[in-house]
Amino acid sequence: MSSAHAATRPIYWNIDHIGLMYALLAPVIGIGGYGVYRHFQRWRRGKPLARFDQPARRLRLVFDHALAQRRTAFWFHRFITYGFIVLTIATILVGLDADLGTTILRGWFYLVFQSFTVDLFGALVVVGIVMAAIRRYGKRPAKLVYTDEATWILAAIFVIAVTGFLIEGWRIAATGDAWASWSPFGNFVARLSRPVMSIAALEAAHRTTWWLHLTVTFAFLAWVPYTKMMHVLTAPLNIYTANLDPIGGSLKRVDFESAEPLGVNALNAFTWKDLLDLDACTECGRCTAVCPAHAVGKTLSPRDIVLQLRDLPENAAPIIGAVPATAPEALWECTTCAACVEACPVFIEQMPKIVDMRRHLVMEEAEYPESMQAAILSLEKRGHPFAGTTATRLDWAEGLDVKHVSEARDAEVLLWVGCGGALIERNQRVIRAIAQLLTRAGVTFAVMGREEKCSGDPARRIGNEFLFEMLAKENVANLTKYQVRKIITPCPHCFNTFKNEYPQYGGRFEVYHHSEFLAQLVEDGRLKPAATQSTAFHDPCYLGRQNGVYDAPRLLLGAPTEMPRNRNNSFCCGGGGGMSFIEEPPDKRVNQERAREALETGKEVLAVACPFCMTMMEDGIKARGGNMRVMDIAEVLLDGLESQPR
Repeated sequence: MSSAHAATRPIYWNIDHIGLMYALLAPVIGIGGYGVYRHFQRWRRGKPLARFDQPARRLRLVFDHALAQRRTAFWFHRFITYGFIVLTIATILVGLDADLGTTILRGWFYLVFQSFTVDLFGALVVVGIVMAAIRRYGKRPAKLVYTDEATWILAAIFVIAVTGFLIEGWRIAATGDAWASWSPFGNFVARLSRPVMSIAALEAAHRTTWWLHLTVTFAFLAWVPYTKMMHVLTAPLNIYTANLDPIGGSLKRVDFESAEPLGVNALNAFTWKDLLDLDACTECGRCTAVCPAHAVGKTLSPRDIVLQLRDLPENAAPIIGAVPATAPEALWECTTCAACVEACPVFIEQMPKIVDMRRHLVMEEAEYPESMQAAILSLEKRGHPFAGTTATRLDWAEGLDVKHVSEARDAEVLLWVGCGGALIERNQRVIRAIAQLLTRAGVTFAVMGREEKCSGDPARRIGNEFLFEMLAKENVANLTKYQVRKIITPCPHCFNTFKNEYPQYGGRFEVYHHSEFLAQLVEDGRLKPAATQSTAFHDPCYLGRQNGVYDAPRLLLGAPTEMPRNRNNSFCCGGGGGMSFIEEPPDKRVNQERAREALETGKEVLAVACPFCMTMMEDGIKARGGNMRVMDIAEVLLDGLESQPR
């Protein structure tokens, strides 16, 4: 025990001219520091954005995703990250002992941490690099970016780690270190070297490799800020400054009094956080891999938008169309499902950037698809996006005792029907089912009827922020006039708008998606659904991924069959972001890809919880030649109630 307390090792054994090391360190700090400074200066050119509130919550995000790496699927990345963290701590401790005369590296701490732990994590770095190389150059997944830079980064880290073990092993072999067993991998090198190398050879090899190790390490540190490895600094910062609101509330409001021009068509028109996003990208490609538009063969690639914007000159203008990824045709393929945002391990916000550029195309250039123009024109003239429809806001209520909010001021809730529910014939049956369920449960409700206008979601996602704001203010004024406090709606897009976007305009309501409200009625015993059979469930993007509502629809359905991609990994129906108003190429339709997954479940019914999903999935299943029925969860619930004995 007493001998263990004396355990240590000479820091600069066999090394002369230590002053040269510090002379080399100075340009490393200068070159690397300048690289970091350039990034910082670039971020400062962006527009202001408040992202430093709630520090405790933000620090927890950093712990969960920068350290624990909960969104990182591959162990090799964790091996490299944790290995480098431990090796960096060890190097700092060596510096403290060498330069400040501390005695940290002594006794049991030296043996357990500086010898065994550092050895183990150094080995993990080597293993991680080998695994990464096998994946990159063996399996070659399509989502990765293949550059010489990436190869050199892997090579440099491998050389640093391996030379570290060599100089440790040769020191152990030459000195007969009594504590060699505490450094298992270094000792392994020593045991291999002793039979074939003399003491003089060991010392010479150690000295030469020590300087090689130092040179490669210093060169790597100076190079990092000019490569994608800069993400070791920018990723934690990006995670700390992430959007803490639901993804559905991530679009920024436009200040029309000061914004000039409207939307984004230059790098400095983004916020500083947008510019930090560009530098934080790790090039993993997960955003593009989950993008529904990209999955069906379209040109949209969220990863390429980020990387190609990052590589543009700082004074680049315009940026739309300046690189292939930001070509207008690619921007108009986005469904705003936010799968890219959900998948990103460093919390880059790709979708809002696409909408920002759409805003410029719509409000400044007036250049966007004709069918979207027709939807916008209908919104302006008729308060809904369905040009050509002859339906009215109350057709669905024929034969039902439905009261206008002015006639039922004591109603428990306002049923916000939504354009897709009121004006699309198929969805009118859904609204009738909801009304019948509320009546059965004894819930008094009212509607806005002809005073109801579009929530503005299609206008905002297409890029007409001015029209969205006009609709938002008008709707908030009407709802306030009738003293509405509690709202339920079957449309996740309306739900998201009321919950996350209307508060910016003074509209603070208690908002429920109909799945949530009906689920509460079931839990309260006011509705008792029968167990459903042969039903699969499709998660709407704006309900699940963007607002975290997953359990309520499943409670209503009992135990539905899960789609292959479900909950936060759900695959979009293809109808969001104004894409419901686009005629897509027959061989590149998102709804048909999702319909294929639905049909492969072999179930009789596909349950949905969104009017857009209803339309898109019915069309997709029909195009696939399937006979699967598409039903809203309210219809499934009502069928279950009606099948029960009275």
